[in-house]
Amino acid sequence: MPTQDQETKTSGEWHASPPPFPKGPYTPTRALEDIDGITYALHLFLGSHMVESEAYCREYDPKMERLYTATGFGLIQCVKGLMSFEDEDLVDAIAQVRHGNTIASQHRKRAGSLPTRLAGLVIGALNTSGVGFIKSMTPVERHAELVYAESLFEKALLGIVYSGDWLAFIKEALNMRTTINIYRQLGKYLETADAEAQVKGLGSEDPSIDAHFRSGVYLGVGMSNLILSLMPSKLLTIVELFGYKGDRHLGLAYLQKAGGWLAASDVPAITLEQEGVRRTICDMALLIFHLVLSSFTFEGVDIRMAQKILDYHIQRYPNGVFFLFGQGRLHLCRSQPRKALEYYRKALEAQNQYRNLHHISFWEMAIARLALWEVSESLDCWRTLAAEATWSKATYTYGVAVCLLHLADEKHTVEIAALMGKVPELRQRIAGKSIPIEKFVARKARKFAQQGGRLALPALEYAYLFFGISHAPRDVLVTKMLPLVAAQLEALDAHAAEPAKYGTGEKRGEEEYWDDRALTLFLKGVCSRYIAYPDPDAVLDPTDEVAVKEGREDAAKGAQEAFLAIFDLGPKIVYDHYLVYCAHYEYARLLACQGDKVNARIHLELVLSGKPLEVNAAGRKGKYSMENAIHIRSHAALEALERNHRI
Repeated sequence: MPTQDQETKTSGEWHASPPPFPKGPYTPTRALEDIDGITYALHLFLGSHMVESEAYCREYDPKMERLYTATGFGLIQCVKGLMSFEDEDLVDAIAQVRHGNTIASQHRKRAGSLPTRLAGLVIGALNTSGVGFIKSMTPVERHAELVYAESLFEKALLGIVYSGDWLAFIKEALNMRTTINIYRQLGKYLETADAEAQVKGLGSEDPSIDAHFRSGVYLGVGMSNLILSLMPSKLLTIVELFGYKGDRHLGLAYLQKAGGWLAASDVPAITLEQEGVRRTICDMALLIFHLVLSSFTFEGVDIRMAQKILDYHIQRYPNGVFFLFGQGRLHLCRSQPRKALEYYRKALEAQNQYRNLHHISFWEMAIARLALWEVSESLDCWRTLAAEATWSKATYTYGVAVCLLHLADEKHTVEIAALMGKVPELRQRIAGKSIPIEKFVARKARKFAQQGGRLALPALEYAYLFFGISHAPRDVLVTKMLPLVAAQLEALDAHAAEPAKYGTGEKRGEEEYWDDRALTLFLKGVCSRYIAYPDPDAVLDPTDEVAVKEGREDAAKGAQEAFLAIFDLGPKIVYDHYLVYCAHYEYARLLACQGDKVNARIHLELVLSGKPLEVNAAGRKGKYSMENAIHIRSHAALEALERNHRI
């Protein structure tokens, strides 16, 4: 890392002069001398100087033969490829990561011959796996083992995203298994070394192990545990047969150790001078968990910890686009979409080198605008994404279409029909599997055509799927969203006596009526539930706090009546079967907020039971829309409920 005299603090921002370029031919024994260089490149990257970071790596190591430069450059290309999702970038990233993996392999300690490995089973000194084997390595070989695991993980991730076929997924999953095994062994080595140091009176950590290696082990062991703990229960059952089990709290603790983050302190215990090269990556992993993955899980989520990490890094990198994203996401999680938009705009202005990073801002802004129910402004974001971004063209195109549908301008009728017609054709596959949200929008697009160019409350339904309702301010729920639902219910009530005359009429009229009634009641239930019980992380002003308490009883009653009505409508639903399962999930959360954990558990277990809750499931072919996502959320809610945590 840069030395203390190379580092200065100006308004809290980290600055450093680039370390000198290496002189003379490269030899593997001097591999660790390059950590200063890759640390500088990483800081350039995090400070939104991406192109300069890439150029520095190329100039520092033109042949890409150095352990840390080759693999660090591969990581940058990996991030670039995953952001753009362009074939060209993904192919280049795979090539760079594969090259880095080869370089790391060349630096690793060679395993012994077969007779030596067999002898190692009997004679510990000859053991070629486990803690003993790692102890026998030189510091460079240990770093190479760590870097090999990292590049193997990147290679597997890129392979899964790029290939799109099931066989490639199996192959890369085996690479993931190798990565996890290496991290396990390195973690055990670190634990053993630290325990021995403590016995010798050298402190709680072995002083001979450098901070860069230590931060890498923390990252690997922490991420392995976190990823395994997030797996759906069905997949986890299979994984556990191979001896893998993720401990979420242990994973979070490892990631926090890299920066010295503690619940009791607002500042990290690890200083700039003490930190390892992967410390910032550990912090970013924590931010992703607390601010992004928190949409799908509850256990271990700590928004206050995310705030501490962001406060620290936004001072260090005031123009760092990733931390500006984080600040925006933090405010969105706190139901402050207006403030979130400020940071997403700053992220747009922070850099113009990687246009694909702008697409993250546009995505988040599209959702924040829906949370404010500013549909025209959300439309602008979806249009930009549909025109430029490549991650999910079907999702972006449907976003444009439903916003135009809501705005109900006749001049867009032809455009809406054309957009809806394109949606099913734009679907992609990852690891041979359809993307759930793309499958959902394709079904909705087909329904639009079947119903003669009509959908009920499509923009509000879309807002629900991306947590736009749960993160909406109270006044938006009360004055904008609920009146919209009430108007749709009024239109439905006008046809209550003769449902067959609703919508397109004729044969489909009654089918459309009951599906639309179920959707409208569901959206009423969700809006009312968040009026009664705002998200636990929502920041309310004093006026809102008073209004929530005064209106809680009526809002909760309205939500309950809406959800119970959906359960009764279940047999009449023809297409939108997912509504019944989502209603059970949301009703369970409402009951939990009211302190009725027994009945909350019953409804969550119903969702996870696999039983056809809509009763008339004969009309459903295969899985209902978003089934896996609803199962993941229900499983997470049930787990949190059993541990007396909020849901």
